[in-house]
Amino acid sequence: MDEIGVIGAGGEGLAVVAHLSSTGRRVRLCTRNPQRVAGIRAGGEIGATGELEGRFPVAQVTADPAELARRCRVVVIAAITTAYPEIAASLAAHLTEDHVIVLFSGKLCGSAEFAASLSSAGAPEVDVVETDALFAARPDGDDGVRVLGTKRWNLLSGATPGAVERGAPVVREWFPWLEKATNLVHRGLTDFGAVAHAPIALANLGTIDRGEELLFYLDGVSDRTVALLREVEQEFREVAAAYGATLMPMPEVLDRYYGCTTTSLLDAMRSAAPYKTILAPGSLDHRFLHEDIASTLVPLEGLADKAGVATPMVGSIINVMSTLSGKSFRRNGRTLERLGWADLDHDEIRRALNPARTAGVRTSRPAPGSVAAAV
Repeated sequence: MDEIGVIGAGGEGLAVVAHLSSTGRRVRLCTRNPQRVAGIRAGGEIGATGELEGRFPVAQVTADPAELARRCRVVVIAAITTAYPEIAASLAAHLTEDHVIVLFSGKLCGSAEFAASLSSAGAPEVDVVETDALFAARPDGDDGVRVLGTKRWNLLSGATPGAVERGAPVVREWFPWLEKATNLVHRGLTDFGAVAHAPIALANLGTIDRGEELLFYLDGVSDRTVALLREVEQEFREVAAAYGATLMPMPEVLDRYYGCTTTSLLDAMRSAAPYKTILAPGSLDHRFLHEDIASTLVPLEGLADKAGVATPMVGSIINVMSTLSGKSFRRNGRTLERLGWADLDHDEIRRALNPARTAGVRTSRPAPGSVAAAV
C-alpha cells in the first residue's frame, strides 16, 4: 500500500499524482506518451499551482503498465473512460487478487465495465472501485498541473459488494469526504458534468465551431440553456429512481462540490469558483463530450429502455452528437452488452445493482457481469 500507480497524464491524473504525493504517498505515473511529462520524468517531481501549491516527488514515469502493476498494489485509472477496455487489456496479465483498481472518474457503471473487461482478458478477480473526477485541473507545461478546484464531496461505489467494503477504506484514506453510494447508478448519475457538458456545448455550437473564446459556464449559459439542463436532469432522476436511487438536485450537488449559491441552477453554475475561468472546448470533437455521451448517456438510455422510462432529451443529444462527430456512440459506447447486462430484464438489473450489503469474501465473489456483480 506504500506505492500507488496512476495511469493517465491529463489534468485529472496529474492532480491525483500531486495530491497523493503531497500527503506523503510514493506515486508512480504511467502514460502512453511520457514525452508529454518529460519535465516530471527528468526532475522526479511535479509542480502544482492553484488550490494545491508546491513541488512533490514522483517516483517514476513509465509507459509500461506491467511495470506499474508489478510495483504498485493500488492502481488508479485517471484516463478517459472510453479507453477502459484497452487499459484493462494492458493490465490483465499483470494483476493478482491483491490488486485494487480505483477509477477517476467511472462515469455510469464504469467499474462494472472495467471488471468485465478484465475478466474477458483473463485477469484474476480484482477489486474495482470508482468515484468521480475530483479535480478541475489542467496540465501546466511538461512538469506540472494547475488545480482550479477540488470537489469537497462525492460518492464511491464498486463492481462488487466486497470491492466496496475492501476498497472504500483505501480510497477514503486519500479523500475522507467520500460517501458510499446507494449503488452504481446513484454514483454514476450524480455527475453534473454529464448533465451539463453536451447541452451547453450544443447551445453554443456556432461559437465553438468558429473557435471563439467562451467562458463555458458563465458566457455559455442562460435561462434558456438551463431549461435544457433541467430536462436532462429530470431524465437522470427518473432513471435513477427506476434502479433504487434518489438523486439530489444539481444545485445542491454543485454546492457540495465547491460551495455556491443554490437559489437556482444558473446561480449555482455562475457562483461555483472553479467554473468562473473554465473555457469552452475548442470543438465539439472533444474528449470530455465524447466521454459523457459514450460512457454516461449511452448506458443511461439502455437502462431507461429496460425500465420503460422515456428519455427523449438524452436520446436527442446522442443523435445530434453522433451526427456532428461522425461517431456511432450507441454502437461503440458503454452498451449494456459491455456491462454483461444485455440479456437481463429491468428487475434482474435492479437486483444486480442492489444486492444485500454484506462484505464479500474472495471465494464467493461473483464474476463480473453476473446478476450479483455490481452495486
